[in-house]
Amino acid sequence: MAEDWRDHLTDEGDGTMRIKAHGNMKVDARLVTNAQHLQNHADDRGPEQLVNAASLPGIVGEAWAMADWHFGYGLPIGGVVATDTEAGEQGGAISPGGVGFDINCGVRMLALDATEDDIPNLKKLAGRLAGRIPAGASGKGGLEINPRQLDNLIQGGAAAAVELGFGFDEDLAHIESNGVLHTEEASISSRARERGLRALGTLGSGNHFLELQTVGKTVDQETAEKWGLFEGQLVAMIHSGSRGLGHQVCSDHVRALEARYTSRDGMWVDDEWDYVLPDRQLAAAPFYSKEGQSYFDAMNAAANFAFANRSALAHRLREVLKLELGVDGEARLLYDVAHNIAKVEKHHIDGVECTCCVHRKGATRAFAGNHSEISQGYADSGQPVLVPGDMGTGSWLLSGPKQGTNQAFGSSCHGAGRALSRTKAKKTIDGKALKLELEARGIRIHASTPNVLAEEAPDAYKDVDEVIALTDQANLARPVARLNPLAVIKG
Repeated sequence: MAEDWRDHLTDEGDGTMRIKAHGNMKVDARLVTNAQHLQNHADDRGPEQLVNAASLPGIVGEAWAMADWHFGYGLPIGGVVATDTEAGEQGGAISPGGVGFDINCGVRMLALDATEDDIPNLKKLAGRLAGRIPAGASGKGGLEINPRQLDNLIQGGAAAAVELGFGFDEDLAHIESNGVLHTEEASISSRARERGLRALGTLGSGNHFLELQTVGKTVDQETAEKWGLFEGQLVAMIHSGSRGLGHQVCSDHVRALEARYTSRDGMWVDDEWDYVLPDRQLAAAPFYSKEGQSYFDAMNAAANFAFANRSALAHRLREVLKLELGVDGEARLLYDVAHNIAKVEKHHIDGVECTCCVHRKGATRAFAGNHSEISQGYADSGQPVLVPGDMGTGSWLLSGPKQGTNQAFGSSCHGAGRALSRTKAKKTIDGKALKLELEARGIRIHASTPNVLAEEAPDAYKDVDEVIALTDQANLARPVARLNPLAVIKG
């Protein structure tokens, strides 16, 4: 089925291309792309995965891939799919592969009332940040917590972190869902708990980072001013998630669900639920089934840990900034968004209100200012949308619409999106040479290994400016300001 998707492709003329439903697809698929962008990434199998996802039981609307789309596990990174929680006897599907292994991987941005000129010594500051912010695959350097405190964090999220002294009460209004998702039992495995006990306040590896930036070109001055931003201003961006705890939660549920499916006539079948899927990695359960609710509850618990983790990382960052910059180092939270999560939301599909389970994998919310979940401080501007680029080029700050919603269930891109696999990047890019090149441009780099730099090199990613332009053209989010890298801490 997926092999002939190009035969069903049409250009919508609005920054998107449509793949008309065919084969086992229940809905159309939409790619945020144009002909040139599609051609540039013609070897990426992400569109095939999107076509497969369009066959999920209970899917509604359209299956979306944001402009940063690329191949992932089951659903492409940048994928957005929504299922009707009221479909059938037990609701439409919920799929761990549609969320991803790093549950509530997300981005937090803090703003200082200072500029680069207020930094006494950038090299020293970057070194202190690297020493204080643990990075890498292990949980070495994580904040010490006990099992009772871990329980509080997976139930209470960012608010529980604030109670431990990692953050301020005023932060909570600037976090998606106020930094906490509801859990009934928070039933996660002992192995997941074990991995969480040593991971709080750690970045992780891969594309996770802490980056000190400056506000560059401002394209929406009115919104920037409402958010207290100005050109040349120092800001900081943290990209991290639920660490080993979230990965274990996903692994546990993927393993259990995939074991239910058997191969039959080239498809994957669960007879009890009458589910027929083209890809085992999309293994799903009805939302209100025992298995579906067990995953949803555990996912929310892992998401709460991620909110707490970014709170702890921000606390560590604030400590260093205050030490190095004094009063100029005070940093307020601008916003914190998730981009690997499934959430129950109200949306209108063909004019009818639907209670949907919206899977956003490598995609972030881009809600309007008048949405009930957006705090009053963003009522006139729309929700901040944080889009990291790459460490040598820049990142972007966008905004959701002022009113209403966009056509992709209120979703936007979450980053630049990979153009090269990690394996290919390591083979073709010299990490040591890249570090010298970036530092010659005034960007301080701290990474655990040269391989990490090669994997995360600018050439390994799509052009973030192109991704933003497509996102804007599709009316998914409005560009506010471009952010320039100053110091980068990577695992």
